Amino acid sequence: MPKKVEVEGRSRAPKGHFVVYAGNEMKRFVVPTSYLKSPIFQQLLDKAAEEFGFDNQNGIVLPCDESTFNRLTAFLAKHHS
Repeated sequence: MPKKVEVEGRSRAPKGHFVVYAGNEMKRFVVPTSYLKSPIFQQLLDKAAEEFGFDNQNGIVLPCDESTFNRLTAFLAKHHS
């Protein structure tokens, strides 16, 4: 995985990746932008927009728990290049 870049005390996602948060603890995940092409991931982002709106100061918060998101990203890593 590419190295993270520190910006103003927060790590910034490497080029070609973006940050999302999932679960009750708001765990931070760095995911490749290629996942944006996946219909499953797009549905999850649509659900996040419905639930949290677009004007969220906390970044992209996904309406799922960590284990579900881990399973989704494992599936996408295998089936979506």
